[in-house]
Amino acid sequence: MLSNFSTLLEMANEQPDPQRLLFLFASAKTTKKSRKQDDKKGTIEPTMVVDKLPEEISNFSALVSEADCVNKNWDFVFIASLGGELKKAPSSEDAEPYLNKMTDDIMTGSNIMQYVVFDRDENPIELTAG
Repeated sequence: MLSNFSTLLEMANEQPDPQRLLFLFASAKTTKKSRKQDDKKGTIEPTMVVDKLPEEISNFSALVSEADCVNKNWDFVFIASLGGELKKAPSSEDAEPYLNKMTDDIMTGSNIMQYVVFDRDENPIELTAG
């Protein structure tokens, strides 16, 4: 598990072919009230998606600020990377079906462990289905 966003940006920039980063911002909804932290259950609902080249993002704070300008109603950001070919980064059009898949994965709770997830404070989050 990655411990911070800057490491993710470094890894994306170190790949042999340029990458496009895919971001899905989501809100958490608690469905089971409990005083015990471990007993809390809930759902995650997609709020918005965006794709960016790594060089378009200076740091996590900038990403949060930009996201909040569009919609402040999010608790987590799910991140994936889409690799290019022949030294060319994927386009936003190339990213669209993958952003749709991310949305489907979050809504159904399937394959969520394949994404890097951070909360608003850049704390890494480990999610489990179920």
